[in-house]
Amino acid sequence: MEDVSKLAGDIAARIRAAGSDRNRQGMARYGINVAQAAGVSVAFVRGIRKETGQNHELALCLWDTGLHEARLLACLTADPGQVDDALLERWAADLDSWDICDMFTNNLVRKTPLAHDKARAWAGRPEEFVRRAGFSLMASLAVHDKKASDDRFLGYLGLVEVAAQDGRNFVKKAVNWALRGIGKRSEPLRLTALETARRVLEQDTPQARWIARDAIRELEARGPR
Repeated sequence: MEDVSKLAGDIAARIRAAGSDRNRQGMARYGINVAQAAGVSVAFVRGIRKETGQNHELALCLWDTGLHEARLLACLTADPGQVDDALLERWAADLDSWDICDMFTNNLVRKTPLAHDKARAWAGRPEEFVRRAGFSLMASLAVHDKKASDDRFLGYLGLVEVAAQDGRNFVKKAVNWALRGIGKRSEPLRLTALETARRVLEQDTPQARWIARDAIRELEARGPR
């Protein structure tokens, strides 16, 4: 572990050396929390991932550096087969930016057997980025979990309807993402998602109107994938 910890420190130093204030400002314009960011691109992070390969112990050490881009790399480097509930909860509690949240859910959590349980649990949590993680995970599972039944996703639509009352920007965007993703999974889900969107529209709040209208426009135009 000591050697892995040193490697994580060296990688973090490499990321910091490659970063720039200009890149940090660009990230901030996209709503990314740059308080702990060096200012490098995701492409740079993925380049390091090609060098390290999957390395679960390294991922744990990278996350513990607290460096924004090192945590992105940790999500790509961790082994889903070695992830347990305690680790998912600990990392979820640390989420402080939408990009890490989505990297965490789309590249790590969805590949674990706990994915659907966490989608439901996190969707009801009060913390902004934990709640976002629940809906980001639903959207990712709608695309990638080919074996799951439509019934499992039907159960998520009630959570979408409740969370549409949440006016926080990064939550509402993920709620909309989940609604659209579920609706594009199959024709029966498209029709039910449209019904859900119309009920959301009746909530008549700014966030509900945005979530619903955007989803209705896409689902009516495109149909299922």
